[in-house]
Amino acid sequence: MSSTPGSSLDAARAILVVDDEPQIRRAVKNALRGTADRVLEAVTGSQALDLAATERPELVVLDLGLPDMAGLDVCTELRRWATMPIVVLSARHAEDEKVRLLNAGADDYITKPFSLLEFAARVQAQLRRARTPPDPVGPALETGDGLSIDFRARTVSRRGKPIRVTPLEWEILCALAREPGRTLTHQQIFNAVWGRQFGNPKQYLRVHITNLRRKIELDSSRPQAIITEPGVGYRFEAASR
Repeated sequence: MSSTPGSSLDAARAILVVDDEPQIRRAVKNALRGTADRVLEAVTGSQALDLAATERPELVVLDLGLPDMAGLDVCTELRRWATMPIVVLSARHAEDEKVRLLNAGADDYITKPFSLLEFAARVQAQLRRARTPPDPVGPALETGDGLSIDFRARTVSRRGKPIRVTPLEWEILCALAREPGRTLTHQQIFNAVWGRQFGNPKQYLRVHITNLRRKIELDSSRPQAIITEPGVGYRFEAASR
């Protein structure tokens, strides 16, 4: 199968795009050229569920503004029987809605208008993650700018120079870096690190993320590894941008 320029990722057998706007489906289809052998299209939620069941696409791109049912309901229904990544596209900016979708099983959320290059890169990141469960990154991960994370040794370094992080900073970094490209909500990170569902996730995380960025980012004022999804959470980007 083919791959996109500069990427070793094999093209997906099929990707399903669910959107009732023809121009958006056309733009997404163009952006996925080389990423998928086939791009399936659905304009309603019910059509999307039928296609997902019969064609078993490797990834679903889901718009929220569908004419027959809520995008959240489509996402929830898909997650009852399917494990393929779900990337949500929406013109809605409400933070609580993003959180609900991610907690319902969506893997990423991209707000319209969006960069087609970034969209394609994030789709490819989800495909890579889905193809290598349960440990997407193996025993170690190295980013495009020289940051190295050794999960077995529990160490962080940049081009051989050790970086000292606290136990809590390590747990936060580990939770994010083990699923590169996936947006984790504040609550999901909080549960993974602290193991409980009370407290103020945003307040707890903000301080630790700030300190962690000072240690691992080349420029903490312009983070390239730990990316903020405003009001929602964070995601880890392994490739330099």
